[in-house]
Amino acid sequence: MKKESQVIFDRNVVEFVTVAAEFCKFLEQAETMKRDIFVDTSLKILPLLYLKAAMLPETEMLGDEAPESYVTEETYEVLRINLAGILADKDDYLDVFIQDMVYSDQPIKKNISEDLADIYQAIKDFIFVFQLGLNETMNDSLVICQEQFREYWGQTLVNTLRALHDVKYHQSDDEETEDEDFDDDECDCDGHHHDHCDCDDDDCHCHGHHHHE
Repeated sequence: MKKESQVIFDRNVVEFVTVAAEFCKFLEQAETMKRDIFVDTSLKILPLLYLKAAMLPETEMLGDEAPESYVTEETYEVLRINLAGILADKDDYLDVFIQDMVYSDQPIKKNISEDLADIYQAIKDFIFVFQLGLNETMNDSLVICQEQFREYWGQTLVNTLRALHDVKYHQSDDEETEDEDFDDDECDCDGHHHDHCDCDDDDCHCHGHHHHE
């Protein structure tokens, strides 16, 4: 194991910090993003975040107290609501791979937005402390982030990645089918989209026909 004071300058740590900061920036600026773009980008950055976290070197705590947190309850909730607004009806998913399943034989409903906000909270707290530039607290924030990765946000990331994959590659098929059905139900022209008549008379025969005086 490297000396603790050297770990924070390890190449894998630097790369993790870069991806983590980009992840936080992405979520913070996602409010006006279209859902398809948001989902597509999430599916690219989340696996990279997991990979870089898995490659972090081991280190040990130097201080006696945990570094301060950055993400408040209000900050968390604002982000979660923004993400839920982007995902809309695709936010919910059923999860069968969480600890609570030990006490239940039914899948438990989860939210992608809440998952991402949970990951964000852990990552943002780490980035906030790391960017202060104090070696001891930088080291300790890295230790805490690794512990949280192993305990919950790594698994949360994998779970929500599955849900996001479903939104992009599977649920979109259902949307296309619904759109096709909607078009058929709304159309009164028997397939002749080029003809139009505003006549309300039951005896009117102008639908689909051109009349010449």
